[in-house]
Amino acid sequence: MTAHSPAARLRRAAVAGVVFAGLAVAGTGCGAVADPDEGTNGVGKLSAGQIEGKAKAAAGAASSVHLSGTLVSSGKTFTLDMRLGKEGGSGEVKSKEDTFQLLRVGDQLYLKASAAFWGTSEAAGKLGDKYVKVPESDPTYKQFRGFTDMHVLLDGLLGLDGKLAKGDYTKVGPTRAVQVTADKGKGGKLAVSLEGTPYPLRMERAGGAGTVDLSDWGQPVQLDPPPADQTLDYGSQLPTTKEPGSGGSPAPAPTGKGSGQGSNPTG
Repeated sequence: MTAHSPAARLRRAAVAGVVFAGLAVAGTGCGAVADPDEGTNGVGKLSAGQIEGKAKAAAGAASSVHLSGTLVSSGKTFTLDMRLGKEGGSGEVKSKEDTFQLLRVGDQLYLKASAAFWGTSEAAGKLGDKYVKVPESDPTYKQFRGFTDMHVLLDGLLGLDGKLAKGDYTKVGPTRAVQVTADKGKGGKLAVSLEGTPYPLRMERAGGAGTVDLSDWGQPVQLDPPPADQTLDYGSQLPTTKEPGSGGSPAPAPTGKGSGQGSNPTG
């Protein structure tokens, strides 16, 4: 029998099949044991408490953030889209009844709301759809300033309530993240970036009190007073607005730890 006989060719084919099959199995095995933390910042290897601590530290050291999402405060639901920095913030807060444009430059707060928000007097009617300079002594200042204060909002938002546990790896937009849950999710969920600085990326508040995305950490925030022809200075006393809790005005809330001047709207 020669080496080119049918039997020899069959043996060679069988050996080749075994070799290729082995290579295929070995390749599959390598994929199965890939390190999920490869290419990350490594926080996924930490305990749930350590991850939360890293996220809070990163947020506390940041110069700015973009907050967007929903927030339930004092039984009322608000939609936020705020860009916040160390010297103030700007953006929009919507309630069921009204839409508020907010701008704070240093301690000066500007508020744009519908005429109905300011009341029914002739004076109040002139304030609609204008940026109104809000004096610090007016209750409206305390009600709204917290929405423009980065650290007041973050102090109130980034709170998990209950026993912490490390959750699944996920994505918030294009960014890989690891979840930290409290009380099996009932006490809130926090998604922390696995890329670069471990910033908080999404906060689902306990008890269904809203979900907020946090992005553009450290990006410049432009804060300039509105044009003079769009601004009204009514002096030290504004027309009477709606009572807190009726209409569009956010109800006052306890002062946050981040500032002694503003109300914390996340309470």
